[in-house]
Amino acid sequence: MDQILSLAGQNLLSPVILFFALGLVAALARSDLTFPEAIAKGMSLYLLFAIGFKGGASVADHGADFSLGVAVLAGVVLSLLLPLVAFALLRILARGVSVTDAAAVAGHYGSISIVTFVAATSLLGAAGMEFEGYMVAVAAAMEAPAIVSALWLAMRGGAGGKMDSDLWREILLNGSIVLLLGAFFIGWATGERGMEEVAPFIVAPFKGVLCLFLLDMGIVAGRGLRQAGGVVTPGVVAFGVIMPLVGAAFGLAAGLVLGLSAGGVAVMMTLSASASYIAVPAAMRVALPKANPALYLTLALGITFPFNLTLGIPLYMGLAQMLTGG
Repeated sequence: MDQILSLAGQNLLSPVILFFALGLVAALARSDLTFPEAIAKGMSLYLLFAIGFKGGASVADHGADFSLGVAVLAGVVLSLLLPLVAFALLRILARGVSVTDAAAVAGHYGSISIVTFVAATSLLGAAGMEFEGYMVAVAAAMEAPAIVSALWLAMRGGAGGKMDSDLWREILLNGSIVLLLGAFFIGWATGERGMEEVAPFIVAPFKGVLCLFLLDMGIVAGRGLRQAGGVVTPGVVAFGVIMPLVGAAFGLAAGLVLGLSAGGVAVMMTLSASASYIAVPAAMRVALPKANPALYLTLALGITFPFNLTLGIPLYMGLAQMLTGG
């Protein structure tokens, strides 16, 4: 417990977390601080490129083996399973939520937040905890299966939902996934030589760009909370905090069964605990147009994302270290 509290204290005072808090406070205080959309998009693309390339280069350095395929398969299974858990939990904690809204929310909690993943890897690096490079591929694999589970839940509950070519295009050609996987495979193909060529661009500036990006995310989250209105009920808030812990428990079990390092287990827990607020909302607009965006975006970005960033990740790191002896 002391180790977890120590990690939490260190992370809460890290520039990454403090810049997010600054953005959150600024938005809640109605400051006019803002980022142009093009700059925010550019920072997002930079972070996806950097984390993907570094993950691919790491796999090239250490070699890809059977464990990579098994880890990716475990990620897909988690992504399919977690929406079922999220759906049931939300219907218990917030009984007024419709089947359509519950299914849409469930899809977000089976998929993953790339930004939470990037923040976790940054904090792991600062703590000296290494993790398997192929976890980047696991993150990419966990984006889409949850959408399929969400649509199955919606159709099973009589809420409709469609799986047509537009939806599959939205899922498979989502820009964040294309860039993350593309950079991963390019890093894997070019290995150490490629890493040396781009290191000045993706290593030293990385944390600075991440701080600015999370400042913008804090602003977005704060504005969402301000505008959520009657959507944020006690049951919804409880779900936004409890579900990440439930997801992290599933991720912990998977990581231990796979024999991942302490850092790898922490990453698997973070992925399972996070909630998508980029890829899945775009897919839900196509697949479940009657679902309420204010509900699923407020939960994913306004409640679960700040919880994971400030308290969740240190908890996952501490538990991973204790249970793996790492």
